[in-house]
Amino acid sequence: MVAKMKPRIGAIILAAGMSSRMGEAKQLLRLGGTTLLDQVMLNLRGSRVDEIVLVLGHEAETIKQTIATKKLKIVVNESYREGMGTSLRAGLSALAPEVDAALIVLADQPFVRSTTFDQIIDHYRESNAQIVIPIFKGFRGNPVLLDRSVFPEVMALTGDIGCRAIFGNHLDGIAKVPVEDVGILLDLDSKDDVARLQDFRHGTTGDSSAVEAADLVGREIAGDDQPSQGPELTIVGRDPVAIALAKIGKLLRFGVTVVDPFLKSSDLPDADRFLYSLDFSMLPAASTRYVVVASRGQFDEEAVEQALHSNSTYIALVANKKRAQEIRRSLELKGAPAEKLAKVHAPAGLSIGAETPEEIALSIMAEIVSEIRSGGGSKSAASS
Repeated sequence: MVAKMKPRIGAIILAAGMSSRMGEAKQLLRLGGTTLLDQVMLNLRGSRVDEIVLVLGHEAETIKQTIATKKLKIVVNESYREGMGTSLRAGLSALAPEVDAALIVLADQPFVRSTTFDQIIDHYRESNAQIVIPIFKGFRGNPVLLDRSVFPEVMALTGDIGCRAIFGNHLDGIAKVPVEDVGILLDLDSKDDVARLQDFRHGTTGDSSAVEAADLVGREIAGDDQPSQGPELTIVGRDPVAIALAKIGKLLRFGVTVVDPFLKSSDLPDADRFLYSLDFSMLPAASTRYVVVASRGQFDEEAVEQALHSNSTYIALVANKKRAQEIRRSLELKGAPAEKLAKVHAPAGLSIGAETPEEIALSIMAEIVSEIRSGGGSKSAASS
């Protein structure tokens, strides 16, 4: 009997972007004694991937001269200005035909451990999943692993969109693997991020706030320890809409809890408490709970699912119609009752022509007040 061959795994490092927020090539910024890109490659080389493809674009020639190219296939995406879709296509096209699946690795995530790559690979090899996504404390991160069966769909993507765009077509083929690696959530978008996390890969940092932000193990709710007796506004995410919601919520005398792995009280003094795990069972008791998910797609499905299980009075999702439909379809497949899904307001907020984050937050809070006034929830906040 012929033994079944182990699937061969490739890795595609997406490093073609212009790093507009950095003002210089992000890939070459120093992180301790190495560059961001070299650290990503070092972590990958320590894993069990069989092939690594590096996709370059902006300043490709400069980057080529500064990196270790051993056991590395380099592809230059001349169309990088058109967005991530072109880099995904270039990287997948360059993989050897015998590769069965690929990790999609971001060049600005240098803290993902080699063992985490292996954990994702092992989960793929032990399952029939088409897509494997790592989860840390309930929060979804990167890299994702794609089976070859979905390569054609990803290669057909255009514009500045990533492989998440196809997830809605494979809801029953997605597997989520819990990992003990906060690195899957840490990406370096600015020079401040780089400076703050210079020594994170060694487990120490000169900036105590970075430790507080990154070392989440054992963190509980911060804030007062008393159960909320009035209506509770629970916000998932830290984007500008979430920040504005917290401020308006406090003005309307709601108890405000923000669920996010990195926000601290100094970042958002309007919040009453913070939850650093995506685990609604840890939230304080409340007479009524209004949940708004504003995580820019990162944690939205998981947050909505938990909000449904917690019997929230109102659930709003800040997302476009297509993404909202995908999430509803995914939750239906998981057995969520239609009457509970009907509670999910998506797109969120009343139709007032809102455009700015503050206006969107106002439209959402107006919808919550409308729910309260119509008898759908406690009146003790908005009417007090």
